[in-house]
Amino acid sequence: MNKAVKQQLARQQITPQLRQWIVEQAQAGHPPETVLKSMVDSGWQEDVAIEAMEGTLKEHLDTVAVQQGLAAAVPVPDPSLEESALYLDAGDRKVHVLTVLANPRIVVFGNVLSDEECDALIALAKPRLARSLTVETKTGGEELNADRTSDGMFFQRGEHELVQRIEARLARLVNWPEENGEGLQILHYTAGAQYKPHYDYFDPNELGTPTILKRGGQRVATIVMYLSEPEKGGGTVFPDIHMEVAPKKGNAVFFSYERPHPSTRTLHGGSPVVAGEKWVATKWLRERVFT
Repeated sequence: MNKAVKQQLARQQITPQLRQWIVEQAQAGHPPETVLKSMVDSGWQEDVAIEAMEGTLKEHLDTVAVQQGLAAAVPVPDPSLEESALYLDAGDRKVHVLTVLANPRIVVFGNVLSDEECDALIALAKPRLARSLTVETKTGGEELNADRTSDGMFFQRGEHELVQRIEARLARLVNWPEENGEGLQILHYTAGAQYKPHYDYFDPNELGTPTILKRGGQRVATIVMYLSEPEKGGGTVFPDIHMEVAPKKGNAVFFSYERPHPSTRTLHGGSPVVAGEKWVATKWLRERVFT
């Protein structure tokens, strides 16, 4: 929320009666633009009216979701994108904002990593590659998964100067503490390799999830950074919204999920590499300090 909207909100109070009216309009099937016009016609500043509508409806949907047995929404990482920012200050680097979606929250960034940093991560990772595993939520351990046909490795958080620099940059970029991040994972896909669509949060209905959550709570966001460019294929796909992000070297895609449920529409996967090879660095962010 920018400063001007905050000042207007201080002057135009959002009362319980107004919140109830907004909810009633939504339940009656009135489109957002009609509700917004009614508010503006009655004297509300447009930016303030939008903020009131979004906040009220989000709170209402969260309440309904919990009543229906879903987990309560939690705070998630969120880049500072007020006033349609073109660039963000990531501390040691100016990052480009290329694409922004509100629901689901997806942001495509450019210039997150330099070519030299991409090449250096690959060189550091190569001697430690092994067949990629996935979390086995029935036990809290790890397992081979036929849906994931890549090789990979994990850096310990902060184990190398380059890793430290990138972790600090990402923390500033998405406004989330470094210590809440898992170790940086490097993945290598050759022709034919892929990662079929999946969710990154841990299924609360699986027996092993309580054990996993002890290390820092739920995953709440993912950052996928592209370290190379395959000749064909290898994009990151979001099937629920028919979106694909091209694997451009140095770019990254960020997405967050405020509850462990498909309603977040964060189903995603790595399309098969058709030609060449694909390298990515993945950073998962947790609710709390990851140990």
